[in-house]
Amino acid sequence: MPQQSPLDVPEGDPFGPHNLPYGVFSTSGDTRRRIGVRIGGYVLDAGAAAAALGSPYAGLLGRTSLNPLLAAGRTAWRDVRRALTAWVTDPGHRPAVEPHLLPLEEAVLHLPYEVADYVDFYASEHHATNVGKMFRPDGDALTPNWKHLPIGYHGRSGTLVVSGTDVVRPSGQRKAPTDPAPVFGPSVKLDIEAEVGFVVGTPSEQGRPVPLAEFEDHVFGLFLLNDWSARDIQAWEYVPLGPFLGKSFATSVSAWVTPLEALDAARTAPPARDFPLLPYLDDADSDRPGGFDLHITVSLNGQEVARPPFATMYWTAAQQLAHMTVNGASLRTGDVYGSGTVSGPEVGQRGSLLELTWNGRDAIELADGKRTFLEDGDTVTLTAWAPGANGTRVGLGEVTGRIVGSR
Repeated sequence: MPQQSPLDVPEGDPFGPHNLPYGVFSTSGDTRRRIGVRIGGYVLDAGAAAAALGSPYAGLLGRTSLNPLLAAGRTAWRDVRRALTAWVTDPGHRPAVEPHLLPLEEAVLHLPYEVADYVDFYASEHHATNVGKMFRPDGDALTPNWKHLPIGYHGRSGTLVVSGTDVVRPSGQRKAPTDPAPVFGPSVKLDIEAEVGFVVGTPSEQGRPVPLAEFEDHVFGLFLLNDWSARDIQAWEYVPLGPFLGKSFATSVSAWVTPLEALDAARTAPPARDFPLLPYLDDADSDRPGGFDLHITVSLNGQEVARPPFATMYWTAAQQLAHMTVNGASLRTGDVYGSGTVSGPEVGQRGSLLELTWNGRDAIELADGKRTFLEDGDTVTLTAWAPGANGTRVGLGEVTGRIVGSR
């Protein structure tokens, strides 16, 4: 019986040839960073395979980061993806391709792109409503602007880290409502935010807004993102200018970027809007629905604690892109923006510990004890999948991080 090829991916594998997410890897024996494409339980050295096949895309794929490919634009993204699909599915290519596959466990994964700017949004109505009820119990849960524009803030791009990087507990000022004065020390309300991130490929000209219809011309793909949050530091500092040190110490992102094209079958309509939108945000007549049906799982120390549904997000990624450029702000290759915490209507669908414990009131029962917020040594993992064509699933990998003590 002939030996099975690593390219014979079992039916139903979420990382089959219908997916092909991109990353950057090295190995313990070769520290050179190379673009990799995940296929089943293997990583394909895309640059080496392109060179072996004499591909015209060897120049784009033989780099140390995804940025040159991101900057090449939508036509190149489509053509490279079609070439990669042929390389891993056409038996005639196997002699050239198979030598450049290595088991996933032998790959050291890196941040796959050089981050330019980082913006984070607040796009889940369920999350925003829960937060409003907690902190404004006698007022409206949502602020008056919330359903008229996607609220966001500029984060710190230099502290985006790849999945698997330890997260140091931040220190800062905090003041509880009953404290007579602020104190300085490690955060005692360290939290997560289960999000989806988007990475920009094609830049835009300063002074020219990017309309909804050009979303797919500029955004290359998406990935899982955990926006770690020090709730006590944030609560003391955020009035009137918004999040700062409570958010900027670390944001973890997946090592794999899934191209938008792989998620065509996961497109879905966003929730019904309650107010008419201004023209630059109005997607009622869009040719393609702007939402994505992504199914996220949040685990704490290996135990599942929530399943936030991305399909419930009020504001879409296209609307977020349109809003953050409507004032003329330019896009740069490697810009990243986060969706904001993903939460659904049910308790078990909340994407932050702030919501799951209702600001520490209700502890989560774990096998290793109770939690309200994160303790040193805790590990948080986000995983996700999306529906693919013909009943398949598209895996979105994972993003994980372990909390270590303050320094």
